[in-house]
Order: sequence, then C-alpha cells, then structure tokens
Amino acid sequence: MPITDEELAVAAARSGAAVVRAMYGASLERFEKTATDFATSADIDAETAVLDVIRAARPDDAVTGEESGRAGSAGAERMWLVDPLCGTLNYAARTTLVAVNVALRVGRDLTVAASADPFADEVFWTDGDRAHVRRGGVDEELVPSSESRLVDLNLDPPFPNEPGFRAVRLLADPGFAERFHPRVLSTTLALAWVAAGRRAAYVTDGHPRDNVHFAAGIALCQAAGCVVTGIHGRPLYTGAGGLVAAADHETHAALLEMIGDQSPAAL
Repeated sequence: MPITDEELAVAAARSGAAVVRAMYGASLERFEKTATDFATSADIDAETAVLDVIRAARPDDAVTGEESGRAGSAGAERMWLVDPLCGTLNYAARTTLVAVNVALRVGRDLTVAASADPFADEVFWTDGDRAHVRRGGVDEELVPSSESRLVDLNLDPPFPNEPGFRAVRLLADPGFAERFHPRVLSTTLALAWVAAGRRAAYVTDGHPRDNVHFAAGIALCQAAGCVVTGIHGRPLYTGAGGLVAAADHETHAALLEMIGDQSPAAL
C-alpha cells in the first residue's frame, strides 16, 4: 500500500532527526550565511536525509529546503517545505532545543506536517484534521492549553515590522508580566509545544508564507484548534504578517492588545 502524505512527513522528519541526534556533540563544519547566521554539516546531512525520503516516495513533488533551496517544477501544485535543523545556534552550542520540520503545501493550503524533536524522541504530526504526538509508536492527540501561562517570543531577526512592532517590547509590558511568563526557545519547536498544551502562545515577526521554519508549526497549531493569526489579528499571510499562535481566544486577545499598545496606528 502506498505511504500516505502524513506518514511520509513523519518518516522524513524522523530520518532527519536521526542524523541530528547522531551528529550531536561532534566537531561540525560551519557554512556562513550572514554575519550572525550559519549552517552546519548536521543541517546539510539532515536535509539530505529528509529529501531522500520524500523524493523516493514522491519523485514528482517540488521541494524547498532551507539549505538547498527550491527544486522541482515552478508550477508544482505540491510543495514540501523542509527545515532540517530549526535551532542551529542552539545545536552548535550543544543545546538540545531543536526540531526537524517537514510540511506539505498543496495549492495554497498546508495539508500535512511533522515536527520531530530528535532528543525527546517525539514527532508532532498532523493529517490536516487532527494533530498528534507520536512516542514509542503510540499516537496521542494534541490538546492546547494556556494553563502554563508560558509564552515563547522569537527575538531573532528579521524584524520587518520594526519600529511599529518588536516582540522584545512585550517583555516590558506590565500586563504581560502580570499574566504570562516569557520564554525564548529559539526554535519553532515552541509552536509544536503550543499545539501540545506545553506553551500558552508563541509570537514572532516575519513573513510566514511558505516559510520552512514556520510551516510545520502553523499546520500543527491549526489542526489542534489553536488561534493562529498575524501580529495584528488579521488572517495569516495578510497585512503586516508575523505570527501569533495561542492556545485559546482569551490568550490570543490579551496578546493582541499588548501588541496593539506598541503601535496603535498599525491596527
């Protein structure tokens, strides 16, 4: 029987995660991208492993990998989005907060996704209808919750909405300190944790459309029933962009109010 798209996403993410886990702590070659960003040989090898799995099962699909770029037909209806090591800076510093992200866009919609935590041996995945976490071959449905009051803020560039919005300014908002506890995970594994009820919300600037970093996490949060919009509450991929993924409407509304206080004119 042919493999389903969701199981292919899981298999591909697990393949990349195995590489990331095996190379952890090794001496890694670095490939500079900018003055503050780089890839490592683990990023390259993990992406190769992920793409090998996808191409073996879906040779006609297009792919976009963070390290290798886009391949396949320019007009392809099906596009796989691959971030082989989300949290490279963490990983290079021997910190195990990383993820391997795989998502499939069909037309304009994200249909399946998987985000693997190489060190917890967990794969968060969705078939587009429900979101689950797989541990030891057993699937458990994800249930968002704001109970932790933990909110992850992405403080890394780019900042396309500066000066009107900077996630870091939420830390100085008295209402934020009263209601939430900030965290900076520095990997989009945090989005999977919002879907799983381990985080109340995640906030970032940037452009999430077809973004290999965010696609899998967005799909997971949407399938789990989270509230997912741009930074000013507009539908994803419209307006100013950015991303607010919250476990519930109350948390989402509170964060939007604080974001609006930074730049009321932006609303």
